[in-house]
Amino acid sequence: MLVDTFGRTATDLRVSLTDRCNLRCTYCMPAEGLPWLPKAELLTDEEILRLIRIAVRLLGVDEVRFTGGEPLVRPGIAGLVRQVAELEPRPRISLTTNALALARLAPTLKDAGLDRVNVSLDTLDPEVFRELTRRDRFADVVAGLAAAAQAGLTPVKVNSVLMRGVNDAEAPALLRWCLERGYELRFIEQMPLDAQHGWDRAEMVTAEEILAALEREFTLTPEGKAVRGAAPAETWLVDGGPGRVGVIASVTRPFCGDCDRVRLTADGQVRTCLFAREESDLRGAMRDGASDEELAERWRVAMLGKKRAAGIGEPGFVQPERPMSAIGG
Repeated sequence: MLVDTFGRTATDLRVSLTDRCNLRCTYCMPAEGLPWLPKAELLTDEEILRLIRIAVRLLGVDEVRFTGGEPLVRPGIAGLVRQVAELEPRPRISLTTNALALARLAPTLKDAGLDRVNVSLDTLDPEVFRELTRRDRFADVVAGLAAAAQAGLTPVKVNSVLMRGVNDAEAPALLRWCLERGYELRFIEQMPLDAQHGWDRAEMVTAEEILAALEREFTLTPEGKAVRGAAPAETWLVDGGPGRVGVIASVTRPFCGDCDRVRLTADGQVRTCLFAREESDLRGAMRDGASDEELAERWRVAMLGKKRAAGIGEPGFVQPERPMSAIGG
């Protein structure tokens, strides 16, 4: 098991398949992009599969989520999904994506064994989308969402970040749009993960503001802790259900005490927290000939260094040097 010194057990593994992305979202990276990792430093498909197998068989992981960068830009992703789905015990398999390639790949991924997807979409205005992402691809995201639902990659979840003066008035419209299509919307407080280190807590749209905007048009009934479990999102039934909406208030309502996640970066580093300042190298040990049990023990030791809380935006908080695209969301 992956247990830290505060008694938390990590069962949810986030695997970054690449640091590359085909969007240039303003809150993630500069317009010119970032220096990408050299290919030799990236884990191969075989190395990724080996580490996931160790996590599932030796360390108690029961959920694997593929992230990036943008995971769908990695060649062979369907093959990776298929091999993970063949593991015993079989973990739940999900994917966080910008959906640009999802209309094409959704049926293949479903056939390979992918269970569901999370899609990032911050606005319903194509022009605002272009300004936020620096790409004119709004229609592709909408098509990708529809294809995911049709393929049965459900529940299809939509992740939205609201930014003051940009899209902060869109909360009710986003919720209505998702409810009409059967998607589950999750609002995420903007976190300090930008490569430019320009995040300002005062400019962040808070969970309270989001909920206040929604409650002007909808009746929200909290589902409570029993439904939430270790999930990062607090959820509410909308107008009595069955539709739901969630808010991930990582900054103003941190949920570190219930965290069950651990991350593997695209270059084979263990990160026990999205905001960790330290990483533990599995790639080097693996390439030096370490056995599965030796790699598992390195992973267990890494978990012992997990801090009690991330302290996002609090006095003394230091933003990670590596941008979100290199860490995996």
